[in-house]
Amino acid sequence: MSATADPLIAPLPAEVPLKDAPLVRVIAQLRFPEVLSVEQRDFVAPFQEAIRSTYSVLRQEQTQGLLLGPGGASPAKPHIAWRFSDAAGHWRVSLTPEFLALETTKYVSRGDFFGRLKVLAEALDEHIEPGQLDRLGVRYIDRITGEAVDDIARLVRPEVRGITGTIAAKHAIHALSESMFELPDARVLARWGFLPPGATVDPAAIEPAEEKSWILDLDMFSAAPVPFVVDRVVAEAQRYAERVYTIFRWAVTDEFLLRYGGKP
Repeated sequence: MSATADPLIAPLPAEVPLKDAPLVRVIAQLRFPEVLSVEQRDFVAPFQEAIRSTYSVLRQEQTQGLLLGPGGASPAKPHIAWRFSDAAGHWRVSLTPEFLALETTKYVSRGDFFGRLKVLAEALDEHIEPGQLDRLGVRYIDRITGEAVDDIARLVRPEVRGITGTIAAKHAIHALSESMFELPDARVLARWGFLPPGATVDPAAIEPAEEKSWILDLDMFSAAPVPFVVDRVVAEAQRYAERVYTIFRWAVTDEFLLRYGGKP
């Protein structure tokens, strides 16, 4: 992808499949106005039956949020979260009174991921009936580790790698950058940088690595509520994924693509 292209508005580049892609997690989240009945087992049972052939393992968890007030943060009422996963544990669906999320550590393709999301959105529409979508988010997290981190100057653009790859980097404990970009109908949160062994910036999504690593975390999300219409929601989510891929291709070099099994 041209160094002069603006990745936030540039056309989607031709996809280069990476045989050994360093993609560690992909997440899509559909957030909607609170549906309190989701905490009831009988209410959720039809939703489970609709997806159980693919996500056969169900676990019930308690989530604890925070309320922000004049005196600071205080614990909010805990909510039930239903976690559905496949037998291998590579795919997980989370359903709470406020959102549905699909995440995977074994991403295959956009077609596969958003085909799965459509099935889930249809089940959500039929059995939970959210009516409105408050927020749509799509997030891709790449992480390179070990010796590849030492080659970062050849793998990613200078605008992205920052201090990593310079002579001063040998003194850095960690080096992270965060940027928020605004588009007409959405925003993109981009985080990238170097982490030491055992560190993470988001324990829920990025498991600590045993060795040094460099992450590229791209999250695109909607800016305003819209009616919950399955085909529109899935199409918009896929459009977000395409924009995230465009930013990814701008951030990395041809040598990165070759290193991880691609043919630019």
